[in-house]
Amino acid sequence: MRFFLFFATGLFLCTMVQAKPLRVALLPIPDALPFHVAESRGYFKEAGVSVQAIPVASALERDQLMQAGRIHGMINEMAGTAIFNRDGIRMQVLQIARKPMDASPLFRILARPGSSHTGPEDLKGVPTGISRHTIIEYLTDRMLQNAGLKEEDILKRSVPAIPERFQLLMQGRLEAAVMPDPLAFAAMDQGAVEIANDLSAPFYSASVLSFGTAIIRENRAKTQAFLSAWNRAAEDINQNPEAFRELFIQKVRTPPQVQKSYPIPPFPVAELPSQEQWQDMMNWMLGQGLVNQAMKYEDNMAFPEGITP
Repeated sequence: MRFFLFFATGLFLCTMVQAKPLRVALLPIPDALPFHVAESRGYFKEAGVSVQAIPVASALERDQLMQAGRIHGMINEMAGTAIFNRDGIRMQVLQIARKPMDASPLFRILARPGSSHTGPEDLKGVPTGISRHTIIEYLTDRMLQNAGLKEEDILKRSVPAIPERFQLLMQGRLEAAVMPDPLAFAAMDQGAVEIANDLSAPFYSASVLSFGTAIIRENRAKTQAFLSAWNRAAEDINQNPEAFRELFIQKVRTPPQVQKSYPIPPFPVAELPSQEQWQDMMNWMLGQGLVNQAMKYEDNMAFPEGITP
């Protein structure tokens, strides 16, 4: 009898451990829409995985939660994963969450309302508002370099808070700035001039799903189930984006004036960043002094089953 109780208790505890949800930090950004669709349609449950969305207000809050071990995964960028792994591999990329596709960019370089600047070449020597050491700075450098500007021609002004960057641009106190959609889309609606967007440079721009190596190593079935539900939701969005307009408005921080007009973006399905993309990011990070040595692509990718570069 005592053995039976011990066995039953152990089985119960094991089941409870398996039932613990995957905790995923989510910013109120378009990139998280597949999560919300999968959750609302019961796809995670059908895939056999329990999930818990952990809303965060900033990338700093998100990263602190991962550092403290309070979440299993997040939507971030490859540079963020690399920085987290500088002292050892503690996080890996599962797949691309979102990238520039069709008519939907992730980021836009904008000039202030009324500006005469119309192309990237016009930004030679013009201070451009960015956030330092992020994908925004990386993308700004690469897009302007591709337009023919030399490194010394690219001037950047650090304005980390995106709402402040928006206000400075719209007030004309910044001549140019780089911002994500849908805020950049709203800025254009209010007269900001689009200089360029990352549809012209998709190689450099993507957000990714990054999870802690512990959960990947110890319970790979959970992350596989998570990706299965996520990609099922992404396919649903791609087939009929307008079906998710109300959910988008509810979950994604969108300026009121463009809530009905901002195009719901498409999403990649089961796709990893390429080794070439990782290496270019490494080259930029080395040049910025963000890492001391290039980290290996294969160490920072989880290579889930069915997910291809």
